[in-house]
Amino acid sequence: MLFAKKLLDRNEYLLDKNKLPVHIAIIPDGNRRWAKKRGLPSIAGYRQGSNILKQIVKFCAEIGIQHLTAYAFSTENWKRPKDEVDSLMSLLQEFLSKAEQELSGSNIKINVIGDRTKLSKKLREEICRVEEMTKVNSGLQFNIALNYGGRDEILFAVKQISQDVKDGKLKIDNIDIDKIAGKLYTYNIPDPDLIIRTADEKRISNFLLWQSAYSEFWTCNILWPDFKRKNLIEAIKNYQNRERRYGGI
Repeated sequence: MLFAKKLLDRNEYLLDKNKLPVHIAIIPDGNRRWAKKRGLPSIAGYRQGSNILKQIVKFCAEIGIQHLTAYAFSTENWKRPKDEVDSLMSLLQEFLSKAEQELSGSNIKINVIGDRTKLSKKLREEICRVEEMTKVNSGLQFNIALNYGGRDEILFAVKQISQDVKDGKLKIDNIDIDKIAGKLYTYNIPDPDLIIRTADEKRISNFLLWQSAYSEFWTCNILWPDFKRKNLIEAIKNYQNRERRYGGI
């Protein structure tokens, strides 16, 4: 175990700390498949996935990542069986309630993005409590995409801008990219440099549609509950070896 840790630490040092992605976003797929392979209920996979997420959050804070966003629950996930949705919501409530204890000393700021109106009052209160509790922290900002959908987010922004035009606060000719970005849930978060998706899935699945215009994608066949720090290091090293031209030469 000690040798393995030393080897991991050496791999970490191979990262160019001057070329770290500012913002990493993760679509943590494969929780249900992980559980099914082991003859376990789906929630067991999500619980293990939750434990892995905590480890990855703390590791990102350790190596100097400024923003990490995880796709926790999409607007489409409501279509799943009610008992599974209820279990997921309970797990999210538990995750948030223990955040202070489990992320203690990490200087991590927690932020939730998405439409909160469909969430239970208890979960909304827990979100507000954790955000308030961590708002003064100056390390990694951990963004939890909860009841989040990229199309819904853009629709929300369009409605806000339309209202501003209707109220005479904004002229149509003054609507630009910055005005739209300023109305998104991520108005104060830089666009993701690197998006990671596990379980050999290669779709964007309605995640950060606007923000991912120039993101680098990295996918792997690892199920999320089996994802390790070494896999994150591999993804970052791959990112650092790419040339980002943003449409230029």
